[in-house]
Amino acid sequence: MKRGKRYSELQSKVDREKRYLLKDAIEVLKTMPSTKFDETIELSSNLNVDPRHADQIVRGTVVLPHGTGKSIRVLVLAKGEKEQEATDAGADYVGNEEYIKKIQDGWLDFDKVVATPDMMGQVGKLGRILGPRGLMPSPKSGTVTFEVAAAIKELKAGRIEFRVDKTGNVNVAIGKKSFDEERLFENSVTFLRTLIQARPAAVKGTYLKNVVLSSTMGVGLKLDLQEMLTFPSKFA
Repeated sequence: MKRGKRYSELQSKVDREKRYLLKDAIEVLKTMPSTKFDETIELSSNLNVDPRHADQIVRGTVVLPHGTGKSIRVLVLAKGEKEQEATDAGADYVGNEEYIKKIQDGWLDFDKVVATPDMMGQVGKLGRILGPRGLMPSPKSGTVTFEVAAAIKELKAGRIEFRVDKTGNVNVAIGKKSFDEERLFENSVTFLRTLIQARPAAVKGTYLKNVVLSSTMGVGLKLDLQEMLTFPSKFA
């Protein structure tokens, strides 16, 4: 297959057999030729789990210390005083029945949904629409709660949800190429520690099989798996 000049240049900067320390991998990505847009930096992890078994499903949430670089549009489905609380907290859309009807009619101009528990009887009608898109509120992800202000703050600050797919992979965005190296490093460490802590008790032997750092239009760099066991729990 014939490759373009840019792709060949990217390939020349990467040792495909090497496992990079995280900071080295970020440095390499930052030196790669730029595109006309701000590329997303992603971590792709392959896990030694069988998601067909309920006790091996890996999922969770984590607040990245520097956000993802993406502006998050939050819809809050609530009633009464919780509507005002959501508005004051910076939600982009706030309401109840009228927004449920809009979604049923095809409106999906939002990135996250927060719902109060007393709304879930009605929100349940949206399962077939929101579920496949990963937008359905749930208590496990902290998006079904009466603490709507706190939920909005975390989502806007960079809280992400992750879940293993049927092939054992977890893919998340941890920032933008325009982020400085330290921000990308701290976001990556925060996520990877959370992923490691989410290891199911049923998994025996190796848990992390492979972790790759990449940008939207770049090539992937394999990361050193042993280094991840030494990451600090938090940053000053």
